Amino acid sequence: MSDAQLVTGTDFVGVPTRDLEAATEFYGSTLGLPRSVYIPERNYSEFETGNLTLSVFDAETFGLEHRLNPNALALHVDDVAQARAALEERGVQFAGETLDTGVCHMAFFADPDGNALMLHHRYAPRSSES
Repeated sequence: MSDAQLVTGTDFVGVPTRDLEAATEFYGSTLGLPRSVYIPERNYSEFETGNLTLSVFDAETFGLEHRLNPNALALHVDDVAQARAALEERGVQFAGETLDTGVCHMAFFADPDGNALMLHHRYAPRSSES
């Protein structure tokens, strides 16, 4: 095998739902993500975030166990406070105050199924240390 990097990106991440219609409304209308695929008869839809596709699907109809993601998927925004205020106006409830880690801002919430999400903005440069 050559020294070339084998994995060069991430194409999509699966987001389980038990209610495709509600999830489609949330990711499309509430979050405002462009929908690229919608196949309700296959219990499946996709939304584009700019660099990663969210594949929203009913896991059980694919023969998989329905398991919520408890680890927040970080959705990049330019201004966490502004994006949070806009989503709160659309009925999204956040868990606690916006967190300032010293390098980024994070605001935690969940989709209608309970999958963990966050608004995220890094404001400090990444450290070059490994």
